[in-house]
Amino acid sequence: MAAEKWVYMVTAQTPTNIAVIKYWGKRDEVRILPVNDSISVTLDPDHLCTVTTVAVSPAFDRDRMWLNGKEISLSGSRYQNCLREIRSRGGDVEDKEKGVKIEKKDWERLNLHIASHNNFPTAAGLASSAAGFACLVFSLAKLMNVEEDPSQLSAIARQGSGSACRSLFGGFVKWKMGSKDDGSDSVAVQLADEKHWDDLVIIIAVVSSRQKETSSTSGMRESVETSLLLQHRAKEVVPKRIVQMEEAIKNRDFASFTQLSCTDSNQFHAVCLDTSPPIFYMNDTSHRIISLVEKWNRSEGTPQVAYTFDAGPNAVLIARNRKVAVQLLQGLLYYFPPKSDTDMKSYVVGDNSILKEAGLDGENSVENLQPPPEIKDNIGTQDQKGEVSYFICTRPGRGPVVLPDQTQALLDPETGLPK
Repeated sequence: MAAEKWVYMVTAQTPTNIAVIKYWGKRDEVRILPVNDSISVTLDPDHLCTVTTVAVSPAFDRDRMWLNGKEISLSGSRYQNCLREIRSRGGDVEDKEKGVKIEKKDWERLNLHIASHNNFPTAAGLASSAAGFACLVFSLAKLMNVEEDPSQLSAIARQGSGSACRSLFGGFVKWKMGSKDDGSDSVAVQLADEKHWDDLVIIIAVVSSRQKETSSTSGMRESVETSLLLQHRAKEVVPKRIVQMEEAIKNRDFASFTQLSCTDSNQFHAVCLDTSPPIFYMNDTSHRIISLVEKWNRSEGTPQVAYTFDAGPNAVLIARNRKVAVQLLQGLLYYFPPKSDTDMKSYVVGDNSILKEAGLDGENSVENLQPPPEIKDNIGTQDQKGEVSYFICTRPGRGPVVLPDQTQALLDPETGLPK
């Protein structure tokens, strides 16, 4: 290894994902092995992602990490497990231009700097830890010239955050629970890429971007210990649903996809209520959004929109196509308008070209919206301003990528410290 004080860096971008068949409960807390399989949709990283820069240098005196600009401790077992696993797989790296020559054995003693940024709220039920740990493992694998494929890397990311294993692929992803005690067969596999079902449009209602009261980790532990419904769900219900959901995705069968997504989301939240003490992730706004979608689907005769909620109150709404997504957004904005001084482009983010299609890019456009004709009862009136913080419009997206443009790096190439 050359003695010069070089800094060698890689920057990567990783998407988040939303489970449509939920992961809730571990059979092994240390290795993060789940009690059931799960299936997710990867969201377009242009709209929801983590960007991570990892750097190595003989000048660094210890491992350090910054999350969203703030230094955090790496002493937790989840970070340590990921770092240990990836270091043990590091390969030889050479960059003649920079005078960098790292041998496999050097990774154990070289220190790392890591900077990570989420373009969406952390710990608010939008799977920020999934994108974060997936990006950490993916970027370190690129930095260290690790040869493993994405499924093998997913087994490392899983040890940081269970759902992270599913963010190593784009499109539709299955996390196989596996049966081995060492977790080597508990990996993610891609069911279909993001182009397979590209009609789908996803609208997320961020009901609260606050950190949740009960973290997923402690909530799962309590459910495993106290909920009989969880045991029944893992053993009897989910295995059948997984088969049906794989079939629905393969055939682009939106009616089955909707029925499975909605019932699985509702059962997951029923497990939370069946936990002692009960866990409340959804709130009144979440329930009103469910009511809106259920009534609309029933009035149309065939499902137009699927909903799913992770461990938080935010609604993830999957519309069967763009036309339906436009109608959905109009209905959501009718019932959940922005506060009067809000700019529409900050109230609907992500792919906000949908605002124009919905006729909502002009002055007073929300005030002019008509109530959806099929829903006249009990959803509430237009006085629910502020109940939704903002909406994100997105779609199924690709897996992780390296960002070669140095201007997107979060660390200074000279010092290896945050820019």
